[in-house]
Amino acid sequence: MTAAFTVRVQDDVAEKLDKIAELSDRSRAYLAAQAIEEYVAREEWQLAEIQAGLDAADRGEFASDEEVAAVIAKYIKPAGKQ
Repeated sequence: MTAAFTVRVQDDVAEKLDKIAELSDRSRAYLAAQAIEEYVAREEWQLAEIQAGLDAADRGEFASDEEVAAVIAKYIKPAGKQ
């Protein structure tokens, strides 16, 4: 089942969407639906990850000082070794 609704965008965005639709041989509605689906999936994942982190923090599950230092060490070179 699908739901229909109206969304308003700036004229320049609609024009760009029309051009992309024409070049990709897709409809404006198809591209808009794809963009919304991708946005919803990404936001759903991100919010779930944030909630999982908050739940872990509520349980007192934190990285140790040694674990944090090990992660930082992977990205920061020691002084003099550039």
